[in-house]
Amino acid sequence: MELDLTGIHQLAAEQGIDTETLDEALAEALRQAYLKTPHAAKHARVELDDRAGTFTVWAQDEIAEPQTDNAEIGGSAEEAKKGPVTEGAAGVAQGNADASEKHGPEAAATGISDSDSESGHFVGSVSKPSATPAPESHTSATTVTPNGRNHAAFGKYARDARPVVHLGEEYDDTPNNFGRLAAATARQVISQLFRDAEDNKIFGAFSGQKGKLVTGIIQQDANDASNVHVAVGETEALLPKREQIPGERYRHGDRIRVYVVNVARGLKGPEIIVSRSHPELVRRLFEREVPELASGAVSIMAIAREAGARTKIAVRANTQGVNPKGALIGPGGARVRAVMENLGLEKIDIVDWSADPAKFVAAALSPAVATQVNVISEKNKTAIAFIHDDQLSLAIGKEGQNARLSAKLTGWKIGIESAEAHEQQESSKGAEM
Repeated sequence: MELDLTGIHQLAAEQGIDTETLDEALAEALRQAYLKTPHAAKHARVELDDRAGTFTVWAQDEIAEPQTDNAEIGGSAEEAKKGPVTEGAAGVAQGNADASEKHGPEAAATGISDSDSESGHFVGSVSKPSATPAPESHTSATTVTPNGRNHAAFGKYARDARPVVHLGEEYDDTPNNFGRLAAATARQVISQLFRDAEDNKIFGAFSGQKGKLVTGIIQQDANDASNVHVAVGETEALLPKREQIPGERYRHGDRIRVYVVNVARGLKGPEIIVSRSHPELVRRLFEREVPELASGAVSIMAIAREAGARTKIAVRANTQGVNPKGALIGPGGARVRAVMENLGLEKIDIVDWSADPAKFVAAALSPAVATQVNVISEKNKTAIAFIHDDQLSLAIGKEGQNARLSAKLTGWKIGIESAEAHEQQESSKGAEM
């Protein structure tokens, strides 16, 4: 049967599909299609001829042959029907033969002779009751039924006589009207391989982009209003509702920077999930604007973010003489403004990181100024910061936002108390003493 294998191989080579992989998939698909045709052989294989541009279906039929010859089967059957002759049965048979010679057919029927009756011995079907019952036999190797057939021996004969199936010689069984079905099968195989190759290409390109910043164009989907689709090159990424900034509007055709959260294989191909609310988005935006971060002179130690409202960043200098906060702010605040332009109305606080928990907690509460910070428990990471009364609302923030972000940034539980009330308590204690 003719099939344009040369053209198929050219298309596969353009997509980077291996010829051997294509031939294996195509041969298996054609074999499955052949098995669905009427009167198809159970055992078949498909051979592709690249030079001739044809394929052939080679089939094999099953041939059943007996395992043993007729003489052995007949002997086994007769023995199985008769069963083994036990010693008791042989004695009865001999007694019946003797009785027939001496006393005629009637004695042979009963198996009793005159000498036996005179001496009180009985042979055959009449026996003297025994004082103790004979023990029951637990051997089940030979079971003789009333019809005289030995089941164990007959079952062995049945197993031995089971026919053995052999495969005959191969023959060409390519259906005459198989051309249209073969062409449809080839199209399906090629389309599936092309999709798999494209998915692998996309997955390979984005598998190394996880955790990085990418730029895309917003593509609205009327059938998926809750999620935002972002075209990144020739690939479409998904910005789910949970990863969006609250209150941010996404217009079709606008350019947007997003953070790649995850790249995985889905049912419909690679799934690329991006985010606008992830804290690491802020880090990647600063890395684009601040050369000191790329060189390692300055490091971002911690980030706490409430997307769309406020972000706190703790920085430290790794090189002497470098101002970490000034490096992120930039000349005239140019660098931090460039980052904020990508975040909308979100505000950014930059504070100094410190290995001393008290200093770090005091800096994290910025813009409020803490007069004193007492570490209650380093094990439980709890501390109390004392703030002047006129800055208490600033330290707590709107709806507790500043206090929450400070706790997230430091990883400590922070209590905020009035500095004046604390001084009065200390002075009263000193007066009592």
